[in-house]
Amino acid sequence: MSTISLHDTHNHDSHDDHGHHKETFLSKYVFSMDHKMIAKQFLITGIIMAVIAMGLSILFRIQLAWPDKSFPILETFLGEWAEGGRIKPDFYLALVTIHGTIMVFFVLTAGLSGTFSNLLIPLQIGARDMASPFLNMLSYWFFFSACVIMMSSFFIQTGPASAGWTIYPPLSALPTAIKGSGLGMTLWLISMVLFVASSLMGGINYVSTVLNMRTKGMDLWKMPLTIWAFFLTAILGILSFPVLVAGVVLLVFDRSFGTSFYLSDIVMGTQVLPNEGGSPILWQHLFWFLGHPEVYIVIMPALGISSEVISVNSRKPIFGYHAMIYSLIGITILSFIVWGHHMFVTGMNPLLGGVFMITTLIIAVPSAVKTFNYLATLWRGNIKFTPAMLFAIGLVSFFISGGLTGLFLGNASLDINLHDTYFVVAHFHLVMGSAAIFGMLAGVYHWYPKMFGRMMSNKLGYLHFWLTFICAYLVFFPLHFLGLDGVPRRYYAFTEFEFMQKWLTVNVFVTWAAIIGGLAQVAFLWNFFYSIFKGKKAPQNPWGANTLEWTAPVEHIHGNWPGEIPTVYRWPYDYSKPGAEQDFIPQTIPFSETMSSNMPHDFEGNAEAERIQKEWEDQRDADEKTKLD
Repeated sequence: MSTISLHDTHNHDSHDDHGHHKETFLSKYVFSMDHKMIAKQFLITGIIMAVIAMGLSILFRIQLAWPDKSFPILETFLGEWAEGGRIKPDFYLALVTIHGTIMVFFVLTAGLSGTFSNLLIPLQIGARDMASPFLNMLSYWFFFSACVIMMSSFFIQTGPASAGWTIYPPLSALPTAIKGSGLGMTLWLISMVLFVASSLMGGINYVSTVLNMRTKGMDLWKMPLTIWAFFLTAILGILSFPVLVAGVVLLVFDRSFGTSFYLSDIVMGTQVLPNEGGSPILWQHLFWFLGHPEVYIVIMPALGISSEVISVNSRKPIFGYHAMIYSLIGITILSFIVWGHHMFVTGMNPLLGGVFMITTLIIAVPSAVKTFNYLATLWRGNIKFTPAMLFAIGLVSFFISGGLTGLFLGNASLDINLHDTYFVVAHFHLVMGSAAIFGMLAGVYHWYPKMFGRMMSNKLGYLHFWLTFICAYLVFFPLHFLGLDGVPRRYYAFTEFEFMQKWLTVNVFVTWAAIIGGLAQVAFLWNFFYSIFKGKKAPQNPWGANTLEWTAPVEHIHGNWPGEIPTVYRWPYDYSKPGAEQDFIPQTIPFSETMSSNMPHDFEGNAEAERIQKEWEDQRDADEKTKLD
């Protein structure tokens, strides 16, 4: 594959220090066009949103654990939504809705992709910056505006949107259906359109940067798996997010202009509404056509990050590099033809259900390939258990345990019993929620020295990992059993039905685990923000890694590298190579400097390089023979 390089992005020394104009506070920290600063903006905004979403989840977990108790402090903070110290049922649904929306879109999509695609794509492919730094800045500010609008719905009379994070009609299509169907729902829709605009701007930028701005020698098969994951994730987003916008536009028409895309035969109270001919199932098709690629938009960057972290800290080449790339491509393609497995109980034709069931089970294959390759990379590696490595291994654990329950839900006949129960909640909180969060945290611990030029505390990192890992399993694993017993999700209290009452004690246990898990994040937050200012100064390449970002200076400069951008000669996973002097060989080291460790497959059919290598080996053998004589 040919290497495309834009000459003016490579060899202009004038990029060094941007000396021709001084940066102001606004242009450096607020409306920055430097990809490294924008990555920090995405990360810190994502962390703030994650803390808010976690707070919301602890609020509704308290309601589930102690449905008959009143907590006066809740009324102090929540006012009329928790009169008498008990959360009201309609506000409970709003909490569930906004928690899901923030986590899926604002934390695990923007917080994860926005941070690491921005930070790593230019640094790992050898580019001065993104293809369009201005578009990159706009992408962040659209995301920030979406966050502000979403959170503003907590400060209006009728409260935030409440129809679950999937906002199914008719609750979302009728502004007068419940309190949370009114202005709160409108703000949700505006926020999501801004968020999609942000994702599209980012995605187009990431794709064009990877295709057009790779440095000399960096062909597609020399790119780290992180870049492959971000690249394919961006393609997924560009193709699927517009479908959600189309669905939202139709929903706005139904809400405000009297159309009936999603409404038919609705009775509100004693009044029969005039809407006819629409179908709420249409929304499900449009939503899940984005919604299923979305779960891979969430998990694929985390898998890419884990590939890099596991390889670096195992001191081994990643097992099955090409297989990893083909499995990412397979996931990208297949994710567009599995959305119907969310809709097995909508009355779809069983033949169509069968097709979706088969495609769902097939998509488990590339996911399994990735899992096996992680385990094979770890196998007999010289493992360094850094906090980043622990979180990456944690991702593999959640990906396996959560993925296995996906086999149950992907089976149409079993899903009829499990649909909309806590089994589904347990499944996706492990495979998508916990796994992606752990991938994101692995990335934060691993690239923190690159972002801030300082090291995080390892001790606090270990404390954070073990508490979070144990609590995540204690919270989500028991929920499988509630689901198998038929306990529905999103119910306000378990005291209403006799068969659910036996699970009250489990809910108390789960809630305590969630509270302890929430408190564990204090260790991370302290470690993160304290280390920015007071952490140990980081060396240039603290982990002994091969990729290009560790060849850039520790202090951030405009254009990433002073002088010319380094040239790439080899793939990014030459760790513990027999015959090599060190246990890592950076991508910038030519083969002519590592004659003793070169292998036949390194030269990719380059006859000249093979000839030079053979001459060197013949000379070495002749010298050894002379010595023996």
